Amino acid sequence: MTNSTATPTDLDVTLERHRTELTGYCYRMLGSSFEAEDAVQDTMVRAWRSYEKFEGRSSLRSWLYRIATNVCLDMLTAGNKRARPMDLSESTPLAQAALSPRPDNTWLEPMPDARVLPTTEDPAEAAVAKESVRLAFMAALQQLPAKQRAVLILREVLAWKASEVAELLDTSVASVNSALQRARATLAERAQHGADAVVSDPLDEDQQKLLDRYVAAFEGYDMTALTALLHEDAIMTMPPFDLWLTGHDDITGFMTTLGSACAGSRLLPVQVNGLPGFAQYKPDPEKGGFTPWAVQVLEISDGRITGFHCFLDTQRWFPLFGLPLHLEGEADQVEEGA
Repeated sequence: MTNSTATPTDLDVTLERHRTELTGYCYRMLGSSFEAEDAVQDTMVRAWRSYEKFEGRSSLRSWLYRIATNVCLDMLTAGNKRARPMDLSESTPLAQAALSPRPDNTWLEPMPDARVLPTTEDPAEAAVAKESVRLAFMAALQQLPAKQRAVLILREVLAWKASEVAELLDTSVASVNSALQRARATLAERAQHGADAVVSDPLDEDQQKLLDRYVAAFEGYDMTALTALLHEDAIMTMPPFDLWLTGHDDITGFMTTLGSACAGSRLLPVQVNGLPGFAQYKPDPEKGGFTPWAVQVLEISDGRITGFHCFLDTQRWFPLFGLPLHLEGEADQVEEGA
């Protein structure tokens, strides 16, 4: 289809085919679920308005990536680098734990897999895509200058040739290779919490059993069982609060003190950032049933949970994941079915 023969409907359909991969690209660039979706929408609008000027010297996909890159670079000019709590401060001992929120634009945000990972039948390609949206890698990307970030994503994640990246960024192949080398060096220098997370796709039998045991322990609020599943150096984070805890003793201690209202919660599985996760609903004493509390993202290594990340802004996250904003309790369900 050429620009001269495309109807508005044809163009809409053609552009939409690229939405998921473009959202993944913008998400890796920006570290924000909502900014990524805004950037892609801006990209689509710009593409629609300027489609008559598209001369077809590059592929439509390359042209869209060029627009998306420019949109992201414009959005990153403010210099904001989204982060995880452990990227900003030292861990806090449980005895000194306090819940101090920071603004939304501080934090690296979670993202449903379905919004950023295009369907592929190539297992190796799928594995790379999942690894490239995991929280540790996303946090590492945020440490890079914007253009180095773009080069690394295009070359290492999307497997573009250096010449293709050079054309997209209006620069030379030598500059692209230099930027890639500097980006790799920066990532190698920075030890990233969670970088050792190993998750099979699909989950292997042992990993699935670990998650089943986790659900049983969490829903039962069995701290002994939970301790057995957590690595001794496991990390717990709770954006928008900057508090983060290290070690199963402090994590379970928090859950039975400041976090005790989570007892009796229910967990629904979600696919988030290439990792297993859960939507957590805690009991709602006013309405009955359960109310949203957190999107949990779990990092696993060597048969233990090494990262336990709870994103608490449920009014934003649950609609993004297509999750209900209320769960009926068992008693309510029995009454309805009577």
